[in-house]
Amino acid sequence: MDNRKYLPFVVIGAIVLIVLIGLSSSMFYTIQANERAVIFKKFGGGLDKDNVIQPGFHVKAPWNDLITFDVAESQEEETMDVLDKNGLSINVDVSVRFYPKFNRIGYIYERFRLGYVQTLVKPEVRSTVRQVMGRYSAEEIYSTKRSEVETAIKTETAAVLGNETNNVEMTTLLIRSINLPDKIKQAIENKLQQEQEALAYQFRLDKEKSEAERKRIAAEGEAAANKIVNSSLTPNLLRMRGIEATLKLAESPNSKVVVMGQGKDGLPLILGGSN
Repeated sequence: MDNRKYLPFVVIGAIVLIVLIGLSSSMFYTIQANERAVIFKKFGGGLDKDNVIQPGFHVKAPWNDLITFDVAESQEEETMDVLDKNGLSINVDVSVRFYPKFNRIGYIYERFRLGYVQTLVKPEVRSTVRQVMGRYSAEEIYSTKRSEVETAIKTETAAVLGNETNNVEMTTLLIRSINLPDKIKQAIENKLQQEQEALAYQFRLDKEKSEAERKRIAAEGEAAANKIVNSSLTPNLLRMRGIEATLKLAESPNSKVVVMGQGKDGLPLILGGSN
């Protein structure tokens, strides 16, 4: 049997196999759990922004380009100098956490390529921090309104990064530290201490005033009660009550001597008694 007639097919098969092996890295790919991808079709359609490839094993045409995004949450830290509303320089350390919106990575790539963190996130964070802190004084930022400042920065940064143009979801923004010039910091702390002392003094003063008012009201009430009692105790009423008490004592089994009309105001006297 002549096997030479199969030789061309064997050669062609070997060539195809070699080509497939050579192109396997361009045709077969795996998207990890923390990744999403889009395809750039060189010969038709360009960037397929709306077809986001999910995690798993996939096949593509070898001439198309695969663009993979890491969509896990990232953290960036920024240290910057900003000016308060009075022009005082403040050093601020900010931490921000974010991730690209999964179904919008094609649009992010179209505008920012893969460097969206450097091109978009960091500049917008710095810009918003400067704008918000420029609306407050150093004292407010450092002490009384720090939470309000932090909330405003977070809200405004999230709105900018998350709009339909930028497509980045911000999860957290924290002001890790605020550093003022030593003299300014000391002046603010002294002022806050004085305010606390003044509040404590005012509290004690108010408490003493309240206690004095309570005593005054109690005294007035007691005086009024005594006045009412005194006005009701007429001589005739006292004489009648004395007679009633004498009658009750006279009814008791104890021996006694009752002298009628010899006491003060003519009330009976009880001169003695024994069991």
